[in-house]
Amino acid sequence: MGLILTAGCYTGAPAQETDGEPTAGTDGGPGGVTEGGNSDSTPTSGDEPTGGTSDTGGTEIPALPESSRVPRLSHRQWENTIRDLLLLEQTTGKSSLFIGDPISGGYDNNSEKLVVSATLWTDYQRAAEEIAEQVIADPELVALLVPTEGDSDARGRGFIESFGPRAYRRPLTPEEIERHMQVFQEGVALGGSDPVLEGVRVVLQTFLQSPYFLYRVETSDVADDDGRIQLSGFEVASKLSYMLWDTMPDEELFEAAQSGGLDTIAGVEAQAARMLEDQRARDMVASFHYQTLKVDSYSKINKSADKFPEFAEPMRDMMRAETMMFVEDVVFEHEVGDVKTLLSAPYSFVNATLAPLYGAQGEFTDQLVKTDLDPSQRAGVLTQLGYLAANASSTQNDPIHRGVFLNLQILCTGLPPPPNNVPPPPPAMEGESLRELIDRHTGIGTCGEACHGYLINPLGFAMEQYDPLGRWQTMDAGKPVDATGDFNFVQGKQSFNGGAELAKIIASSDEAHRCYVSHLLEYGYARVPKLQDNAEIKRLAEGSRDGLYSIKELIVELTTSDAFRFRAPVEE
Repeated sequence: MGLILTAGCYTGAPAQETDGEPTAGTDGGPGGVTEGGNSDSTPTSGDEPTGGTSDTGGTEIPALPESSRVPRLSHRQWENTIRDLLLLEQTTGKSSLFIGDPISGGYDNNSEKLVVSATLWTDYQRAAEEIAEQVIADPELVALLVPTEGDSDARGRGFIESFGPRAYRRPLTPEEIERHMQVFQEGVALGGSDPVLEGVRVVLQTFLQSPYFLYRVETSDVADDDGRIQLSGFEVASKLSYMLWDTMPDEELFEAAQSGGLDTIAGVEAQAARMLEDQRARDMVASFHYQTLKVDSYSKINKSADKFPEFAEPMRDMMRAETMMFVEDVVFEHEVGDVKTLLSAPYSFVNATLAPLYGAQGEFTDQLVKTDLDPSQRAGVLTQLGYLAANASSTQNDPIHRGVFLNLQILCTGLPPPPNNVPPPPPAMEGESLRELIDRHTGIGTCGEACHGYLINPLGFAMEQYDPLGRWQTMDAGKPVDATGDFNFVQGKQSFNGGAELAKIIASSDEAHRCYVSHLLEYGYARVPKLQDNAEIKRLAEGSRDGLYSIKELIVELTTSDAFRFRAPVEE
């Protein structure tokens, strides 16, 4: 794959300028949204590309943001819930046959995009029928779920009263119990070798196809004096469990909900802190970073066998594992464990295959182990092999895509979409470095300078000290690599020389912390940030920047916010 250059002229409003350069600052900016903005802060035609955000994080509105009262479970959440509801040792895998969700961009748990189409409803129905059949055919599961004492109705009622509250994640009303008893009795009337199990089968199908199972339903509707609707303890329990574990509440959460323990900030905070110690929280943190850092793109890494004979396809999985092990170590094992560490720590996880690419010294095996790297060359996840190799072609570096990634995913800088009919890159002149070629085609003085000259290229050029495999390099086209540049951050113009220096500057920038918190809120709340979220994003981002919050503490803070514990009334 050759280098792709997005050089076309910017057709929106001109950038704000100071001494001929765009300034840092839009009304929304990273980690904040403007009215009509979107989750990745990418402006539409007429918005202004800038290098940062205002010091307010965008317009701040004290009211709560509107949110769905019936967010649908994602396919992953459905699988995990079936496993835990039925006390299975592993997931069923049945969601692999579900129709995929129409989500392009953003996170895969975005409740605003998760709908039940006619096809998905059929998938749910088929899965419910198959699961119910499997349950009643398994004596061990029957013994766990269905009471053994009493007559037919007593056993059916016992099953409904014990299983139903767990399936709906709240107590059943007397009317619901009686309706499900009617369904049970209709199943018993079918006969069969065990009429009670026939009744259990049809009731189980009913539970698994109910909106109260497939959605996380919030029925609370009484507003307080401030116009906020406080969620019930059971609604908070479900919101916690699906945010932190991607599954239903455990018994301790149910007990806390029942006792009123989730009606206070302290109670929610205690449960969130407990839940973060569970392996399921590690899985959630991994999923968030996997999507934010676009680690899935590592599976497409490919290099020219002629230019890079060292490359082998198993490196893709190694690079992916390296990044995810690094993330887990930073969040859960590191003494500080904050965003700065994620973006600037000079260590990673390497093995005998990856160590030579880093120039790491020592004895290595096939196992990835935590290894200190040269701090003058490596700083955090942005100087790891996976990001660098995934944002390079099979034959040469791609500073444009490296720069775009940093703008959109790490700084949340507003970039307009590339224009249509992008012209192909010009041929390189004799002795011309890649940086010189790109500058000639898209840099300052060209029609691409608004986005490339001031935003994309400077960040991408800082990574020119790393070749397409992510190895350190000092020469390009027979010339010393030029990885110098500057960028307008909120704090002012910052100059740097190389990826490690840039990573450390980014790690201390307002933009990076606001962008990270915005991503975390979007994933944790399963919706895009709204104007009303800006004040909370700003507060948490400043605390993260100033070293007050680790990543785990940011997660806990999000669970205790008003936007998590309350919802805004929605006009019918």
